[in-house]
Amino acid sequence: MRVTFNSKFNQGLDGILNTQKRLLRAQDQMIKQTKILTPADDPSGSAKVLGVGQNLSQLSQFEQNGIAVKNNLGVEETVLASIRTAMDRARVLALASGNGSYAESEREAVASEIEGIQQQLFDLMNSRNVEGGYLFSGFQDGVQAFSLDASTGKYVFNGDDGQKALQVSPGVTLPVNDSGKKVFDSIQVRPQPTAAVIAVPGPTAATVNITNQEVFNNFYISNYDKAVPANNTFSVELTAPSDYQILRGGAPLVPPVTGAYTSGQPISFNGLEIVIDGPAGAGRVDFDLPAPEKTNILNSLSELMAALRTPGPVDDVFQASVAKAVAEIDDASTSVASARSAIGGRINVLDSINGSNADLEILATQYQADIAEVDFSKVIADLTKEETALQAVQATFSTITNTSLFDYIR
Repeated sequence: MRVTFNSKFNQGLDGILNTQKRLLRAQDQMIKQTKILTPADDPSGSAKVLGVGQNLSQLSQFEQNGIAVKNNLGVEETVLASIRTAMDRARVLALASGNGSYAESEREAVASEIEGIQQQLFDLMNSRNVEGGYLFSGFQDGVQAFSLDASTGKYVFNGDDGQKALQVSPGVTLPVNDSGKKVFDSIQVRPQPTAAVIAVPGPTAATVNITNQEVFNNFYISNYDKAVPANNTFSVELTAPSDYQILRGGAPLVPPVTGAYTSGQPISFNGLEIVIDGPAGAGRVDFDLPAPEKTNILNSLSELMAALRTPGPVDDVFQASVAKAVAEIDDASTSVASARSAIGGRINVLDSINGSNADLEILATQYQADIAEVDFSKVIADLTKEETALQAVQATFSTITNTSLFDYIR
């Protein structure tokens, strides 16, 4: 059989190229640390590796979300802790100012310190998160949470009640913030009856004061009527010859509330003390239950400072203002404590989920390695074998291509 030069050359070249291809494949497996370089190498294994890779990417995203959640919650918890400390100090000052022994100069000093606490709280309630957004503005984190309305002198909330959240596992989404509307702007103002009004002539003066706030609070909760405003008007009607009866919406209470009337003597009614001056026999004094109102700690402190800076002796009106401020500070502190507890619960859930995600990531990585990870001892042996084969085929190619008929004849 006649072997041409071209045939001999091409066969040698093919041998070199095939050997180089096998060598490059072994090198790629070594570098990429996988035995599946293309889907054609193992179609089934390639599909499995792709699925596992997507799962690992999802777990990695959950891990990043968890870091963001924990960072934001950590900032919020720190801010709330500082707010609670400031509130506790304001409560101590309020209680001290109500003991009746402070002179006006001392009350002014207390008011000045409370003013500083108010500014500290204002700054804390407008804190920003790790990304620069306002922590307590809800979804509107580009808007300052609280500001002072110059027209009313009240501090107002500017955000919304939204709560941003991030997914930390396939079935769990955790909030990363709390709205200031819920945490700070939901303090229930202690209900107080409106000032007494002489509705039917007869009495010359009348006052309504709270003597037992807890009793009146319970009465208010049970009797305020949002649907029928007229039912929120209570009256003390003076009847002949020297009696009184309590009306609601113009009708006697059931059972009736009556008694003997003496000018200037207090009438007790569900935590209230009603004092009417004037002759017996005729006349009517009205007072109303106000609509429920919510406020925030900043406004409560403003009212307390105003009471402290009002000249005059410590009287029942001042004591009532102090008691109102203390109660609202307590409500605000409870709300902050509740928010901190919720944050602690979320962090505990997050830690548990992070542990589960880490375990899943280890299992997924191991499964991926079992499918596609290269056997280094085998690939090193293949690499050595192919290098040796390439050297041999290159040497053979050189020898064969340089051989001619003249070499044979010689």
